Amino acid sequence: MADKKRILIVTQEMKPYTTLSQISEIVREYSQYIQENGVEVRILMPKFGTINERRHRLHEVVRLSGMNINVDDDDYPLIIKVASLPGTRMQVYFLDNEEFFKRKQVFKNEKDEFFEDNIDRTIFFCKGVIETVKKFGWAPDIVHVHGWMTSLLPAMLKTTYQNEPIFQNAQLVYSAYHVEEANKSFAPNFTEKMAANNLSEVVDAYLKDGVLDLNAGASKFSEGTIIGLEDVSVENITEPILPYQSELSNRYLEFYEELLGATEENV
Repeated sequence: MADKKRILIVTQEMKPYTTLSQISEIVREYSQYIQENGVEVRILMPKFGTINERRHRLHEVVRLSGMNINVDDDDYPLIIKVASLPGTRMQVYFLDNEEFFKRKQVFKNEKDEFFEDNIDRTIFFCKGVIETVKKFGWAPDIVHVHGWMTSLLPAMLKTTYQNEPIFQNAQLVYSAYHVEEANKSFAPNFTEKMAANNLSEVVDAYLKDGVLDLNAGASKFSEGTIIGLEDVSVENITEPILPYQSELSNRYLEFYEELLGATEENV
């Protein structure tokens, strides 16, 4: 890139901390790749109870911790921890809360059932990301989000938080992966949850023929969408779209440049 751009990566998982799906490997490899190609990168993810703090050398960032995040009119304290990603010069910031993340499972209980409060955990995480970046005072050029747990972040940034100065020039990129299980879990009370968190206006974007599609909504509120896995459907995805990339390449950086260039042309 012509000058050193700031890329904020928000993900629900990343190797070596949380490895549940291909997302963890993709984010780990791609983040290092773009950082080594002249981009400034910061990574935010949930601090699940399965992450060993001692082994991965996490420590609390006191100046960033102590905020309360509102979910359904209840306040939940946000704790921020940080670690250096092994083999890189990147910092990973972990968002923690005892109510939502301390449990020793990630998304499912011992019976392999999706946690009923995963939608609340998603809302907490997405709001927490926004408040953490505000505390950073670090304005990203690109906000690139990965996984269904980040799927409400583009909508929040384009509605409730649209006037936040730190994000004013940021382009949003959504990587689409499999969201079928989350769609099914969130659907029964999605409209109610959005209303309780001042997001009623985004509901229609996430519903296709009355059926919840988190990929569709997140894509609608993003400047660009990347197909994260080969078998992810592009149906209901809003253009511009970067097709699935089987190997790391400059195509990611070129896609960023195209989005940033389009913005500059419209100024």
